Amino acid sequence: MVNNSSTIRVLREIKELQTGSDLSLAVAHREDDVRTVRCLIVGPSDTPYEFGFFEFKAKFGDAYPVQPPSVRCLTTNGGRCRFNPNIYATGKVCLSILGTWRGEEGEQWSTAQGIESVLISIQSLMSSNPYENEPGFEHIKVTAKEAEAYAQKVRHETLRITVLQRLETLLEIADDDHITTAADLSTPPADYDDDGVKEYDPSADGYTESDPDALFHPFADLYKRRFIWYYDAYLKSIDDASAKIKDGTAFVGTPFEYGTNDMRGKFAYASLKTRFLRVYEALEAEKDSWATEGKAAFTKEHGTAMNLNHQFDSLRNHYSRSNGPSVELSLVDGNPFVWTLTFFGPSETDLYGATINVRLHFPFKFPDQQPRVTVLTPLFHHRISSTTKALCYFPTKLFSVQNHIESIMAAIVEENPSYDPRALVNPAASVLRWGDEAGKKLYRRKLRRSVQDAMENCDEF
Repeated sequence: MVNNSSTIRVLREIKELQTGSDLSLAVAHREDDVRTVRCLIVGPSDTPYEFGFFEFKAKFGDAYPVQPPSVRCLTTNGGRCRFNPNIYATGKVCLSILGTWRGEEGEQWSTAQGIESVLISIQSLMSSNPYENEPGFEHIKVTAKEAEAYAQKVRHETLRITVLQRLETLLEIADDDHITTAADLSTPPADYDDDGVKEYDPSADGYTESDPDALFHPFADLYKRRFIWYYDAYLKSIDDASAKIKDGTAFVGTPFEYGTNDMRGKFAYASLKTRFLRVYEALEAEKDSWATEGKAAFTKEHGTAMNLNHQFDSLRNHYSRSNGPSVELSLVDGNPFVWTLTFFGPSETDLYGATINVRLHFPFKFPDQQPRVTVLTPLFHHRISSTTKALCYFPTKLFSVQNHIESIMAAIVEENPSYDPRALVNPAASVLRWGDEAGKKLYRRKLRRSVQDAMENCDEF
């Protein structure tokens, strides 16, 4: 018999996470199975897991919340990669609150805990020194060099597997250089091929290929938008690491890695950088295809096209009559899937005098998929990627274009934003904005200088 109170509890927790403000956590479930929840953890900044996409599957039994859910990591590269001493290549997650690892008194599961506390506990394993998660670490003499070697290979595989492979699969880009990251194995284990790459085992990802959950990809749009947000940070991580490690260097094993429960490979940062550029170009092409498909849909009076066109007409009238900030809206080539937002930097701010132009590309599946937002005006800003020009902003009503527009303007003009490392998409600007007093002053000078440059070249837009 189904425990309705348990189901209501699970649904409530899912809703709280989906409407919460934590950018590093996301959850979703299939309509026909609320008790099997797909979970996403975005790797914490300033760690080897930075901005990686780690998926987990949580199953809630009828005894929940008296008993904890069962949790399995799905991001294992098909059982090839152990991302943490407590996150196995098989997908097992060792945590005392899950009952999968012995813990001290007070660390066991209680009914006061839930999905969020489980995900935060897993996220806490993704530290700047993951080696320290190995049980008994405090009794092991590990040199700083050994700990760094482990962190370096975690960083490499986070970029390669959790980001690149994820996006390449979604965009149907062939992974034609996977052999370059496979370690040379003179005698590979039985389930490894000649290149040292473990054969795919669907059961290692927690499901069989016939399982409908294998085709459930609720975070696909999130991955794409976050990739564009964090593109600069990914490239910086590659540049920083490649300056320390020569490509072709084999990963160093650790005492807690054994058999196939390990992380094998060799560094190939030059290849990763090429692949990151290829994914970015594919995402730009996808965005351009929305414009083409959207214009054709508009001529056929498709529902999404007509909805966007109606919102455009309503908002243009609204802002023309508004006593608030001056806002102008236009469609590119009359296409309701491509908008240009123009507004002016408020007085008494560092943006005063700037004419700020923003481009919104809407997908054909809006609002189930969200628009890609590019700031055309070149601004030195912690919320604007210096490479992709993507804006990191947070609408609260995903279906409302007006809410998107107001959230866009708020993100750009906010004078005293709260610190959130997951929202800092321009590393060079962010390190100054949240640095010492000298850094903050330099940030403001650079921002004002970019405003001045934009004013001098405003005719380009």
